[in-house]
Amino acid sequence: MNPLQELLRRVPALLMARRNLSRNRIRSGLAILGIIIGVLAIASLGMFGTTLRTGADQQLGDIGNEISISPNLQEGVEELTDRDVDEIRRAVSDGAVVPIRSDAVLVSRGDQQTVTTIYGMENPGAIYEASDGRVPDRLRQGALVGSGTAELLDIEPGNTIAVDGRTYRVSAVLAEQQGISLVNPNSAVVLPMEDVNGTGYSQVVVSAESGQAANESAVAIREELNEREERVTVFELQSITAGIDQFFGILNTFLIGIGSISLVVAGVSILNVMLMSTIERRQEIGVLRAVGVQRGDIIRMILAEAGLLGTAGGIVGALFALGAGVALNSFVLNDPMATFQPINFFYVALAVGFGIATSILSGLYPAWKAANERPVEALRK
Repeated sequence: MNPLQELLRRVPALLMARRNLSRNRIRSGLAILGIIIGVLAIASLGMFGTTLRTGADQQLGDIGNEISISPNLQEGVEELTDRDVDEIRRAVSDGAVVPIRSDAVLVSRGDQQTVTTIYGMENPGAIYEASDGRVPDRLRQGALVGSGTAELLDIEPGNTIAVDGRTYRVSAVLAEQQGISLVNPNSAVVLPMEDVNGTGYSQVVVSAESGQAANESAVAIREELNEREERVTVFELQSITAGIDQFFGILNTFLIGIGSISLVVAGVSILNVMLMSTIERRQEIGVLRAVGVQRGDIIRMILAEAGLLGTAGGIVGALFALGAGVALNSFVLNDPMATFQPINFFYVALAVGFGIATSILSGLYPAWKAANERPVEALRK
């Protein structure tokens, strides 16, 4: 092995790549900039999809834990009976069962009045919380007023209201429901069950401990009540959350696909940089080949240059992407630490890996071309 070959063996390929790239810093800098933009696009768009999903989950809250059982009107069942409620309670092993009656009546306080929905419930504390006052575990007297109705009629706990001509003292103002709710209390009034007309129930809400428990309860209720005839309709809100998660999964894939286009463009830029570099260094490469340097050494040297471009651009792009994620989550979720979810690190790693792979693939043809050119022809030009 001659001294030059020995030098190539001993000098790390990355040091030689760095020296070669520094010859034309502007061209190399533009190639790195292309990788930075591509990595930033992929990682940022992936994190943007995660932020959207997190925001949607926050808006939906725990609706995946609730199911609604209503009479099957198509089969002529107009209301649920006490027997139906007992069967639902037997079927539900983990969760609160809240039977509900509903009506629309006139509610007034002083000279102010409005027509609103009233709900009759025995245990509203299982599904509602109070923003002012206290929601009793068992509602036997008094009224609970939704936030919208309270604001409209200027109601506070301790005030009295008239509901369809009957006077009630307000025990609590219910917390505003921000997301989807099976029984939205915002513009309603909740009364004791016996104070709402009717003997049956318009629906039953089951609030489970988890989405899995809600699904198990839904299956058990269908088996218990619909064994002989389709008496009830069971609606699972988990189906909404599952559909939303599926949608955001597709959206994330679409966004990452768009971002990857910029990396393909950056790959073309690196291909151009490496081709120009090998053309400018044809005589140098010809000398190396003439003194016995192997083709594999030439290929490794040029691929090291391409890999260095990709690594430098990938690292800088990843840092920019994390910074963009912090800014995005601070603005959308008011929680900059939401950026550091494991899924976001996956998107960053995917973007960096894709950037490095694109760079190396872009350097394959220039490396092959340089290594296979005949030394004599290279030295003549």
